[in-house]
Amino acid sequence: MRFSAPGVLFAILGGAALLAPFMTLAANRIVAGDAVPIWSVVPPGQTALGLAAVLLGLALGVPAGRAGLRMVGPLIGLAGLLWLVIQGAPALLDGAGDYARVSPAAGFWCLLVIFALLMADAITALKPGPYQRALLLAAAVAALAAVLGSGVLSPLSVLQEFSARRDAFASEATRHLWLAFGSLGMAGIIGFPLGVLGHRKPALRGAILPVLSFLQTIPSLAMFGLMIPLLSWVGATVPGARSLGIAGIGFAPVFVALVLYSLLPVVGNTVAGLAATPAQALDAARGIGMTAGQRLWRVELPIGLPVILTGLRIVLVQNIGLAVIAGLIGGGGFGTFVFQGLNQTATDLILLGALPTVALALTAAIVMDILVDLTRRLPKETP
Repeated sequence: MRFSAPGVLFAILGGAALLAPFMTLAANRIVAGDAVPIWSVVPPGQTALGLAAVLLGLALGVPAGRAGLRMVGPLIGLAGLLWLVIQGAPALLDGAGDYARVSPAAGFWCLLVIFALLMADAITALKPGPYQRALLLAAAVAALAAVLGSGVLSPLSVLQEFSARRDAFASEATRHLWLAFGSLGMAGIIGFPLGVLGHRKPALRGAILPVLSFLQTIPSLAMFGLMIPLLSWVGATVPGARSLGIAGIGFAPVFVALVLYSLLPVVGNTVAGLAATPAQALDAARGIGMTAGQRLWRVELPIGLPVILTGLRIVLVQNIGLAVIAGLIGGGGFGTFVFQGLNQTATDLILLGALPTVALALTAAIVMDILVDLTRRLPKETP
């Protein structure tokens, strides 16, 4: 039997994670709490079932050449983790007090990441097409929504934090989406024409790209710091600016900073995508009488679209993560919960902001990868 090197590595790491604390029980939401090993979260009879599923999930990732079996393994392992948490949280809270909180600990998070990586490795081996990946993503999102919507995880502290801030969470989620996708859209509006001009005029390209590269090197906190006095002056001196929400703190400085960070990938990938058009295709387009605008929209853009979309993917994932820092200067978003949690030393409040950010970034990356793959396949599927 051949063994999968990643599967063996993840099995070893998973075995080590089983020795780490699986859950924590705290007297309230602020204190650190006591570590609980995986074999003590519930009575031994119930622990055995979940632990067996976790071990089986790790073992099924070891054989090489059986992608389908390696795909089933992480699903079994995740089911075992879910079982242990669902059974363990109420059991640990029983008699612990009205303010007691229970949370997944390092062992749980390590195993969750390991099974996610095992699943990613199995999916890579299966080589699914873009439509199959879209179905897998939809199934994963639907399963997660079903688990969260069922209420079986409601005893966990992070969901207790969500329950206490449900309205605020919806508001900050909307603000985070506006920051990430709005800055992407604005960067596209500004960056795509600059990329086209840079492709047409090398001298302009040589002037634009170094400036955008310099902006990319400025640390995010420093960039936000630069935006605060600048937009404070604009809000104070330009008539009507403050009524539009332009001020030194809040949404505006974060939005402007994210747009500036986004311009280099958009402009650079637009230039690279348009430059990827074969000379023979351009000569043929000129031979049939196409104008420069027609060559751009009918020849250069369709060929360069995968590279351009790759730039947009970089921007979107980057901005979803950077938007967290908006919470530090009153810009809203999931970072509001992260920094509130840091101030209160409340780990689960930090997770309330961090976990949706990670999930949103992963989902956006997968969706953009699917779109890139589809644009690459279009020419092959066109009769």
